Amino acid sequence: MTSTENVIIDERPLRGWRHSAWWTYLVMLVASAVALGASFVLAAETLQLARHPESVLGCDVNSVVSCSAVAQSWQAEIIKFGGLSYPNAFFGIAAESVFVTVAVIGMAKVAVPRWFAVCTWFGGLAALAYAYWLFSQSMFVIQALCPWCLTLMFSTTIQFMALSHATVAVRNLPAKATGLRTYYRLGIDLMIDVLWVVTLAVLIIVVEGPALFA
Repeated sequence: MTSTENVIIDERPLRGWRHSAWWTYLVMLVASAVALGASFVLAAETLQLARHPESVLGCDVNSVVSCSAVAQSWQAEIIKFGGLSYPNAFFGIAAESVFVTVAVIGMAKVAVPRWFAVCTWFGGLAALAYAYWLFSQSMFVIQALCPWCLTLMFSTTIQFMALSHATVAVRNLPAKATGLRTYYRLGIDLMIDVLWVVTLAVLIIVVEGPALFA
């Protein structure tokens, strides 16, 4: 004998302070501001090395924790145009300035077109992928870690988490994403986000632990 069960799909909008515009975009604003500050520091150090290649930077601790080693690698200037190469930090300043502006707009509850919200999310995803590529190159190819680069990577991670939360909870995108709303309504995102950040930290400690604590 078979029976038909009625499945009730919860399509209610997300409610509560944790899903509000001011909170989700506030987290994004703080993370973006930290990333912007790190980008400014990296840009300043890049200029210092360009003027004084022999100089030792304040974050040059040893052969593993070394901003100079990362800044002088080809991965630090992958954009080339007109015969010139441009440091990644300059693009970081431009990108994070945009994300800071988006966060402020979100906190102010300004309505934006769907295409703008979608492009912003994909922009955040591109920034995250770029930060992780640089992180993987730094750890496994250059074999040196830059504290400011790590700050940028972790802040970009939190920035993307907050942006994704705001896109679903505030911008209501995708419109029929019932599963995503359940994901945030049940707080599963908190567990995944914490696990994500802890996994990154553990990876760094496992791979570079001896040199970090030497």
